[in-house]
Amino acid sequence: MSNGQFFVLAIIGMSTLGWMFTSWVRAKHGYPVENEWGGSTAKGYDGLDEDYPNAVRKIQLLTTENETLIGRISRLEERIAVLERIATDPAERTAREIDALR
Repeated sequence: MSNGQFFVLAIIGMSTLGWMFTSWVRAKHGYPVENEWGGSTAKGYDGLDEDYPNAVRKIQLLTTENETLIGRISRLEERIAVLERIATDPAERTAREIDALR
């Protein structure tokens, strides 16, 4: 192996060891550790949210809100169907239906 190849491999090795050392120091002192994709992981992260009860409550609230919005959408779809029918029907029948809706 020539001196040039050895030099390149030494630079790569030193960079890798330096990255490992800084990651170890950051993790040891509680700083977030970055991964190779730019994300970070906090010290002691085990995949579980420390705010689990609040997360469950948020899910329940969002589920309730979702059901309410689905109901609204279905009522609006029914109203739009009536309006489309009124817009495409003959004038006499349309006038009777409009009067019935009042």
